Amino acid sequence: MATTLAKAADGTEAATHAARIEHVSKSFAGPAGQQLVLDDITLDVAPGEFVTLLGASGCGKSTLLNLVAGLDAPSAGAISTDGRPALMFQEHALFPWLTAGKNIELALKLRGVPKAERRGRAEELLELVRLGGAHGKRVHELSGGMRQRVALARALAQESKLLLMDEPFAALDAITRDVLHDELTRIWRETRVSVLFVTHNVREAVRLAQRVVLLSSRPGRIAREWTVDIEHPRRIEDAAVAELSVEITEELRGEIRRHGQH
Repeated sequence: MATTLAKAADGTEAATHAARIEHVSKSFAGPAGQQLVLDDITLDVAPGEFVTLLGASGCGKSTLLNLVAGLDAPSAGAISTDGRPALMFQEHALFPWLTAGKNIELALKLRGVPKAERRGRAEELLELVRLGGAHGKRVHELSGGMRQRVALARALAQESKLLLMDEPFAALDAITRDVLHDELTRIWRETRVSVLFVTHNVREAVRLAQRVVLLSSRPGRIAREWTVDIEHPRRIEDAAVAELSVEITEELRGEIRRHGQH
C-alpha cells in the first residue's frame, strides 16, 4: 500500500498518516445480488493516533478493518497505510504447540530478525506486556488475559506503525478487560504506535480513544465522530467517560432505530 510522505523540519521524510481510507465501498454477493456493506467511507488515522470504530453488529466495522489490513480489497475507493499493519483479533490465535515466547519469536523470524536476537527481543516484548518470565509457558498454562497479552506482544513484534485491533477484549471478564485497557493505553503511549480499534462497547471506545468514529448500518457509513478530550489515566467509571458515553450511546440508538435493527 502506498504512503504519503511530507518533509519534516530536519529535511527527512515523514508519513502524513498511518492509514488513509478514501471513498471506500465494499459489496458482497448475496442471494438477492450484490449487497453493499460499506458505502463511501473516508477516514484518516494520524501517526500515533488512537481511533476507535464503533457501531452496531453488522455495520461493517470488521470488514473495514480487514480492508485496511489488506486481507480483502475494496469494491471502490483506495486505502493506503504507512507500511504493513499488524492485526490482533478477538481470539488470540496463538499456536498451542509453541510456548508464549516461541509464538513471539515466530513473528520476529517472519520479519527477518536473526535467530541470535529473537529470544532476547521476545523477552523484552513479554516484559512490555507485563509477562516477564513467561517465555517458556505453553498456551494452555495461560489465562485468557495472559493469552491476549502474548497476542499483543506478537503483534508488536512486527514493528508495524499501525496496529489493527478487532474487539480483542470482548471475550474477557470485566476485571481482566479493565486491566488490559490500562495496559494497552500504557503501551500505546510508550510506543506511539497508531491504533485502529474496533468495538461495540461504547465505554470501551471512550476510555481508550482519542477519537471515536460511529458507523451507521446497512450499509456502513460514517455517521459522526467525537474527539475525546479527557486526560489520561481514564477509568471506565469516570464521570467524563460516562457523560460522553451517554451522548454516543444515544446517537448509536438513533442509528439502530433508523435502520430498523433490534
